[in-house]
Amino acid sequence: MSKRVVLFAVGTMLVLVAASCGAASSVPASPADVRETPSVVPQTADATPKGSVGMETETTGGTAVAAQTATAAETATAEQTAAASRRFETPTPRPLATRTPGRAATPGPTATLEPTTEVSTVTLTIVYDNNAYGSAVSKGLRTSWGFACWVETGEATVLFDTGGDGPTLLNNLERLGLDPRTIDVVVLSHAHGDHTGGLDAVLAAGGAPTVYVPASFPESFKQGLRGRTKLVDVTDGATVAPGIRSTGEVGTSIVEQALVVDTADGAVVVTGCAHPCVVEMVRRAEVEHDEGIALVLGGFHLGGAGRGRIEGIVGDLQSLGVKRVAPCHCTGDQARRMFSKAFDDDCIMAGVGWSSEYVLESE
Repeated sequence: MSKRVVLFAVGTMLVLVAASCGAASSVPASPADVRETPSVVPQTADATPKGSVGMETETTGGTAVAAQTATAAETATAEQTAAASRRFETPTPRPLATRTPGRAATPGPTATLEPTTEVSTVTLTIVYDNNAYGSAVSKGLRTSWGFACWVETGEATVLFDTGGDGPTLLNNLERLGLDPRTIDVVVLSHAHGDHTGGLDAVLAAGGAPTVYVPASFPESFKQGLRGRTKLVDVTDGATVAPGIRSTGEVGTSIVEQALVVDTADGAVVVTGCAHPCVVEMVRRAEVEHDEGIALVLGGFHLGGAGRGRIEGIVGDLQSLGVKRVAPCHCTGDQARRMFSKAFDDDCIMAGVGWSSEYVLESE
């Protein structure tokens, strides 16, 4: 009887083992095999050696004992399996990149490039003046009575006034690495020789610039130009190049026009002599954007003015919101000192060789 029970118990276990083997494709023989092959998931029923099941059944006897023995073996195997799984547990993956509103989701840490905006700049260089700036003389630049300012953007080159003579102007242009043949536009502030004297040399250099003059210029002067290049009379103002315009005619006895360059920092107003008063020239700049007047540059015609008049001019420019001044040419030494005291670091003692760059106002 006892032998028949043992056989029945063993047969039961054999049936259980056979069912488990049919479900598993690969069963590790021992916990050591689990460590070596972590990718294989251990099967619970086969983890307990068959010989131990038979021995347990023979010493105890009975179907119930055999079932308990099988259950205990399965439980122990499950614990081993869980422990092995914990040892080879795959780390939790990091969350994917989240989508930012308005921008496509980007996998991983790949940077997103923002579109860039092309920036246009303008460079202003004094190429003729009776004052020297910095080490201008040591660089071979010459000073002489008069004024000329080179204004260059990526689209056009404008020469505002031409100084008093051609040789001095051409020498300074050469020393500064500027080619007169590249000049697209010449703007003359007024008809005095210290501002028009270098024009013949510019035209003779081989360029063909368009020349803008106040309509009140002497007819003889204009007639002499019409056969050599294109001439434009200016009355109420004109755009001479992208971002660069004329104030139009200002004054009565000596009529002038100033140049206005619209930059991102505000308007830059360039005056020749400012005979009608530099304050009136600035007012006629008709600045409409919020940045106001970034700089007033050129001759202020205050060489013979008294302190009271100069103080009034300084105060008026400050009340107009002028940020910086660069007085030169006919401003006079006393006025330059007074502007320097009033504007402090925002006053530039400009002269031939001075240069500055601004970003043009975007449209």
